[in-house]
Amino acid sequence: MTNVPPTPSSLRGAVDLSSLVDRAQRPPQGAGAGAPNGAPNGAGASGPAGAVGPAGAAPTDGVLSVPSLVMDVTDQSFQDIVQLSTVVPVIVDIWAEWCGPCKQLSPVLERLTEEYAGRIVLAKVDADTNPQLVQAFQAQSIPTVAAVIGGRPLGLFVGALPEAEVRDVFEQVLQAAEQNGIAGRVQVDGTPEPDTAEQGEPEPEPLPPHHQAAYDAIEAGDYATAISEYRTAILQDPHDQMAVAGLAQVSLLDRLSGKTADEIRAAAGAGPADVAAQLAVADLDISGGHVEDAFGRLLDLVPTVFGDDREALRVRLVEYFELVGAEDPRVVAARRRLASALY
Repeated sequence: MTNVPPTPSSLRGAVDLSSLVDRAQRPPQGAGAGAPNGAPNGAGASGPAGAVGPAGAAPTDGVLSVPSLVMDVTDQSFQDIVQLSTVVPVIVDIWAEWCGPCKQLSPVLERLTEEYAGRIVLAKVDADTNPQLVQAFQAQSIPTVAAVIGGRPLGLFVGALPEAEVRDVFEQVLQAAEQNGIAGRVQVDGTPEPDTAEQGEPEPEPLPPHHQAAYDAIEAGDYATAISEYRTAILQDPHDQMAVAGLAQVSLLDRLSGKTADEIRAAAGAGPADVAAQLAVADLDISGGHVEDAFGRLLDLVPTVFGDDREALRVRLVEYFELVGAEDPRVVAARRRLASALY
């Protein structure tokens, strides 16, 4: 069993997308006779959202035009991504709005995709609305990140990782693509060529000092320093919700670091009344997107314990509420149940 969260030491775990690949490689009705199966012809003008491009879209001077380097795709439009993967490798990000680790990872994936300037495309899949793709990629936890290269899927990693490790994964994907003859480049529709692009774009607004220090520490895998920086930011401004959410996320990563899922679940099974063991397995549940399981496990335990154990459960649940989001209906229901158990 791999460590939690997993590390991208290699391109792991090919999943079976043969039905989608086969469907994508069938030429669309009305396609020209000269277009080979699987060629990046693009979708029709009235095709589904997330299609690669308008009808007949084709490379210009060896560069294929796409609507965006970061695309939202669905069960219905994924065939266009499979076609696009014959030109450039496609990273697939399976996420959900309520998933805290997804909110940490997705901006990293998007930023790196833009940085690679058309050598990689990012396809974002909402796990809540695209069950076919979730099943096809065997996404038992989210975020799940995979790649499609020349119509062939590759599993990459599960969970949020520091940017440096994600960058390593991108490099491995590019190497694998080149070994399979996939070394093209895409260009966003209407974007001028690099030598004519407008220069001097405004720099993004810098993060507050403690946020930046925490971010740098997370990228380096130094979770203890990141926790310290976020706590300092909160002491300076108790209403800093970005720092509160950041602290919750990095604390979860720190607690899971170096542990295995088998160890965590075995300890919880052996000690159903062991608060520390149940907190650990709840962390595992929340990191994998099993929000209701994590909430229910700890809420069931609250009425059975007192003193420090009860306070530990309360604090962890409040932390989970920050991760999932205050407006999420599962959080609203869990808050009510927690208040009833405590008071």
